[in-house]
Amino acid sequence: MTVSLDARGITIDGTPRVVLCASLFYFRLPREQWQERLEQVRRSGYTCVDVYLPWNFHELSPGRWSFDGRRDVAAFLDLAAESGLYAIARPGPYICSEWDGGALPAWLGLDPALRVRQNEPRYLAQVMAWFDQVLPILAARQYGAGGSVIMVQLENELDFFDCADRPGYISALRDKTVAHGIDVPLIACSGQGDLYGATGDVEGVIPACNFYPDDDSPFVEEEVRRYARLLAARDLPLLVTETNRRHRTLRRLLASGASLIAPYLQSSGWNFGYTPSTGNWGRPGNFMSHGYDFGGYVSSTGVERPEYGEAQVLARVLQALGPRLGSATVGEPLEVVADFPTSSSHSVLELDGGGRLVAVPNLGAADGCATVAGTRVAVGADSCPLMLLDLPLGETTLRLASADLVDARDGLLFCSSVPVTVIVGDTKEEVPVGATRIVEGTTVTVEPPPEIAEPSVPRQQGATVRRRASAPPAIPAGTYEVPPSLEALGVHRGRGTYTATTELTGELLLVGAADIVDLSIGGRVHTFAGFGATERIDVRGLAGELRATVEIWGHANFDDVRLPSMRLGALRGLGTLWNVVETRDISALWTVDGHWAGDPAPLRNLAGWSSTRIGTPISYTRRIDTDGPAALHLDGVRAPVGVTVDDGVPLTVHREDPWVLLPAGTKQISVTLSHDPSGGGLHAELLTLSPIGDWTCTAQDDELLTEFAGQREEGAEVDLPLTLRPGEEAWLDLALPTLENGALIRPAGTQVRITGWASGECLGRVWLGDRPAFSGGDPDVLWIPPGWTGLTLLVQGTAGPAVPELRRVVIESH
Repeated sequence: MTVSLDARGITIDGTPRVVLCASLFYFRLPREQWQERLEQVRRSGYTCVDVYLPWNFHELSPGRWSFDGRRDVAAFLDLAAESGLYAIARPGPYICSEWDGGALPAWLGLDPALRVRQNEPRYLAQVMAWFDQVLPILAARQYGAGGSVIMVQLENELDFFDCADRPGYISALRDKTVAHGIDVPLIACSGQGDLYGATGDVEGVIPACNFYPDDDSPFVEEEVRRYARLLAARDLPLLVTETNRRHRTLRRLLASGASLIAPYLQSSGWNFGYTPSTGNWGRPGNFMSHGYDFGGYVSSTGVERPEYGEAQVLARVLQALGPRLGSATVGEPLEVVADFPTSSSHSVLELDGGGRLVAVPNLGAADGCATVAGTRVAVGADSCPLMLLDLPLGETTLRLASADLVDARDGLLFCSSVPVTVIVGDTKEEVPVGATRIVEGTTVTVEPPPEIAEPSVPRQQGATVRRRASAPPAIPAGTYEVPPSLEALGVHRGRGTYTATTELTGELLLVGAADIVDLSIGGRVHTFAGFGATERIDVRGLAGELRATVEIWGHANFDDVRLPSMRLGALRGLGTLWNVVETRDISALWTVDGHWAGDPAPLRNLAGWSSTRIGTPISYTRRIDTDGPAALHLDGVRAPVGVTVDDGVPLTVHREDPWVLLPAGTKQISVTLSHDPSGGGLHAELLTLSPIGDWTCTAQDDELLTEFAGQREEGAEVDLPLTLRPGEEAWLDLALPTLENGALIRPAGTQVRITGWASGECLGRVWLGDRPAFSGGDPDVLWIPPGWTGLTLLVQGTAGPAVPELRRVVIESH
């Protein structure tokens, strides 16, 4: 039993295969639903699942491992094999997947000398401990050893990351993997087409590609064919390890040479508990929701969508053509004339044993016609038929078929929403949908595409609500001059509090706070979720205690330098808090260095030099002579700006966080920017600061909160709506009816954050009202899986434009 890869494709036990693969993640589903979801994938016609294995899901704290219950990945892989599905295992160590920290444990960031995703001893020592746990599980379940794992992926989209020694890093991962007995192909995927960036060109590690094109782009085929040919020159197949979910696009990839097609994310799931990441989807600073659903063919609740039927049709095409398609090669593009928007260059596969397959996408919303090989044919709206040309059929030849061939065992069976043109030998026939014709002795039948029924309307009901009198314990975590990170307090997921007392000067500067901060100043609460960006706070007229409750939403799953907490490996916590002692406008009196400025240096306002050298960097320098700590604020930053403090390393300042902390004794600052004579004003302020110290901390990690939520307490019954003050919390227990099919919990209200628990596990979190951007699935629901019991909600009032209020909790069950 073997798996081999070469330029002709994927061969399993001597049979060439095109592999359709659906992402399916055990860690985003209850264990009770694994079998059902695997069966859904199998019934879709897909033959493989790809599965990440998140390191920090299994290492709960340093050296404390768990592979039980919902973490029993061995059982999941065994179920996949029993279901007749291949598996592609992706153990990282970094996985992205919009998962907390990209699966890198939060405590790695506590060692300033440890550099993640690098060929660096401290990091690799931690990775090897993870590999020692997980690779034996994979080795025992690889194809040929009793399991169905046909490939193992090392790392994930490393070409997005600034890795200093790619060959050394990937080699270390490969060597450890091989040492654990993994002998199926090792792959590494490129996220933006840099094959070397993903693999370091390390021997024995096969580059794969992730494509996320615009589904309506006419240029998809040209891009994909380029990579197919680059890899064929290395005697390797094109493996598409991630791509869009629409089967119209997947067909275009197939015709362009892909042997593995693995759309992400076909089978959706949930980010339970505190596992979502913070990320940069569309803009820096974004929370992933409890729902994890990008519109794949199965929803988070298990509902099959129209794409599920499309999957079944494409799978039947692959089965009908079998090894002829599995070992096909990319041919020359075919010229197609169409009256609808279509590809700029139509891909062709030369089938093994004769015949060609051409993909003709209709990128429009209306049915149309195309001329293919001199014959005018109908093409349905929003479709991509895989047309066959010159296919040998025993003693005759299928000259043209304008639709998907889904079965050739007893005549020819096609699937189409429009009439199909068939030319067998010298006879041409147009066959209507639902009809059968005999064409030169060959039975030709056209069936309509499958239809997926709409899900039933959910039943809505309420529940009795009781409010607990008690609150969860907070573990004392010490007193510190500088607020420590939550991770330093042992909180890798969860929250903590910071309290201090100080005389206020009228203005505060909060630097580096993340993820969510409810800061009470003299009884007035401010809520921040700025992803570490510096916050300026007016505290005139306030006095008294400072108290901050800081909650981790999730660590960054990408490396985005524009905001402090978006850096991969960045820690969470209060950051630092400063009294502002003095503010000075320093927009004037900058010397100019660059373009044709001479000596003595001209003196101008910041960004005030006039030059024809548009776009060329120019530097402005100013003496400031600070006695104590200070902060530079650049108001009006639009493009990245370089800042050098004295003779230090240049920093890059972005419009998302246009601040630089300056150490005591700073003498000079330089600002370098791209010259733009129409760029508008850039103003500079210098804030003299005084640190606020003597912080007392407490910790509440996710396990402590979950244990408290699971305790039973007969609280007082309350009627909704429930009004809270900003910063106030209410623990609510809801009596639920029996939920055999599970239920969506849809709270309604404003300016509240809600965390839910059921059956001893944290479900997830919802934020209603003024909030940061969210991505993923529906951000306003919690899901209780089938068979789970009880519901406890932690409702937290947040500061914002409205009074915090939970108006109602609606239970939606099918």
